[in-house]
Parts: sequence; structure tokens; C-alpha cells
Amino acid sequence: MSNGTAGDRRTDLRRVTVVGTGLIGTSIALALRGRGVDVTLSDPDAASLRLACDLGAGRPLDEATETAPADLAVIAAPPAVIPSVLREAQNRGLAQVYTDVASVKASVLREAERAGCDMATFVPGHPMGGREKQGPGAARADLFLGRSWALCPTGKADPGSVAAVTELARLCGADPLVLDGDAHDRAVALVSHVPHVASSAVAARLLGGDETALALAGQGVRDVTRIAGGDPRMWEEILTHNAAPVARVLSEVAADLAAAAEALADHTTEPVRDLLERGRSGHGRIPGKHGSVRRPEYTVIPVVIPDEPGSLGRLFAAAATAGVNIEDVRIEHSPGLPLGVAELYVLPEAVDVLAEALSADGWSVHPGV
Repeated sequence: MSNGTAGDRRTDLRRVTVVGTGLIGTSIALALRGRGVDVTLSDPDAASLRLACDLGAGRPLDEATETAPADLAVIAAPPAVIPSVLREAQNRGLAQVYTDVASVKASVLREAERAGCDMATFVPGHPMGGREKQGPGAARADLFLGRSWALCPTGKADPGSVAAVTELARLCGADPLVLDGDAHDRAVALVSHVPHVASSAVAARLLGGDETALALAGQGVRDVTRIAGGDPRMWEEILTHNAAPVARVLSEVAADLAAAAEALADHTTEPVRDLLERGRSGHGRIPGKHGSVRRPEYTVIPVVIPDEPGSLGRLFAAAATAGVNIEDVRIEHSPGLPLGVAELYVLPEAVDVLAEALSADGWSVHPGV
């Protein structure tokens, strides 16, 4: 089933085959094409394959004309079918090394072993990037830029295979992180799967809201419910494959919410205050850019900007002229008005410098608001 040995597998990826042209597969292909990698694409859905090719993600795989296996094959398929797709691809000698992109790992590894897959050439992976939209039309070449990319090789994986999949992650702009399958599934239950269920639970409450309530919906509820727009069937499969870790975290979240509800009903505040404080502390632990620990000392400077092309670019150019780095930015639009507010996140020592420079340049700056 395998092709080559650990000693002769290259770690410079020149040709990659992507099996599955959905959001993740096509985004990987686009990122690789941007780095000059020759990408061939395969998908049982002819329309999906055609759209991915039209977007420039690669060319259709024609095994009859390929004289040698690809350096790497990426299987971008649902967790339940990955083992069978992997076994078939290995039997055909599709590539020298194989990886997948499923958001669960332990069940995929167990079934791959049971199916008799060559585990020396298979390095399970999971890029921590996605969107609530699906399909190749939603794909983006920068989807994984700066994101973590979990690699979960077993003890049977050879070093050449691990090196090839590590390079794949880096070519896509991601930061590879090696961990075992069970640890991965516990981690994503906490940071991905439970948040999706919680988002869906909040969004489901909106079904009972009247038009007046929905008219008052602001950025807070939009932020909380954004990921609830994902494909329910896809998420049902993900959650089923990671049921135990998700159930444990959901039970803990449910206990917190039940305690808060009981406290509010009894007109007591301590449990609610405790939850809010722990929530703020937990949020502060989310890594910031470049994977560093979030810096809570960033200061926000609100700047009024016109809702017109080029305004944000001019604002950034003014900040650059002042010698100030914008660490993060968030745009708040004003419905019905031709303007909005750009919230600029900067280090505290840069606040006065930036505020003075922007004001002198004619911007409406509101530090301290």
C-alpha cells in the first residue's frame, strides 16, 4: 500500500492531491497554489470539483496521466468515510504520504487501523480554521493563516510522513502542533465543539423572539450566534464522533447556567458575579496574535470613519505615519448613517501619540470612551 520509505520521502511538497473540494479542502488547495504547489483535485460531486477548479484551486485529478504518486494526499472528507477513502487511496498508490482534516481524531485513527490502513504513511491532521459557510465557494486561501494545525501521528508514523504534513501546515500559513488523538478530541471539545452547541442554544432561543426583540439585536448576539449558522448535519456527525468529551464539558456549562438561573430567580448575585468573573478570566486566556498569550493591557481608541471606500486604508496609513502599530481592529457600523466607528487596539503607551496624530490629521478620535 505504501510507496517509498522514510529515507526517500521528500519534505518539499511539489505536488499535492486534495480529495474533497468543500470549504476546507478547497481552502488548502488555494493556499498551496499560492505557494506554487501543483495541486490536483478529486471529488465525487462533479459540480463542487468544477467550481473549485474554476476558482484556481487546482486541476482535476487524472490518475491515468499521472506517472508517479503525489508527494501528499489530503483527505478532506467527513470523519465516518475517511478510513475507507484512505484505504482505497493507499491501495491505488495515490500519494507517498496521507493526511486528513477531520475535527475528530481518535475515532478516525481507530477505524483506520481496523480497516488495515498503512499507519506509517498516515498523519491525521486538523487545521483550526473554518467558517459558518460551506462549499468551495466559501473557500479562502488565508483561512488558516496564523491558526493552529493539529497533527496527531501514531507511534507507527515515520518521520518523513510527519515532516511532510508539517510542511503542509506551514505552507498554508498555520502553526503545526503535535498531540495525540485523545488529547486533541478533549481540546476541541472545549474550544470548538461545545462553543458551537452553546451558540446554537442561544440562537435557538431567537425562534421565540418577536419582531421587536429581533429589531434590537446588536453585535453581541451576532457574535455569540455567528457559528450557529453552520451545517447541522455536518455538526451532528462531528459531535457524535466526539460525544464523550463534548458531553462532559456541556454538563459543566449547563451546571454554571443552572446555578446562574437559580441565583437570579432567588434575587442573589454571588453565583452570577462568580460566573461573570470566571468568564472574563477565561476569555483572557485565549491566545492573541502569533499564538502569544492575550495581552489584556491593550487600549481601545474609537475613531469615527466615513462609510466609503478607502477610509480604513487612510486610517491605517495615518497610524503608520505616527509610528504606531495597530494590534487589532473592530468595525462598528451605524445603521442608517454614512459612517461607523473603528475600534483600534493599541498598546497603552501608544494611545496619546496615536490620538494626537489622528486628531491632527482630521480624524474624529474619542480616547477613553
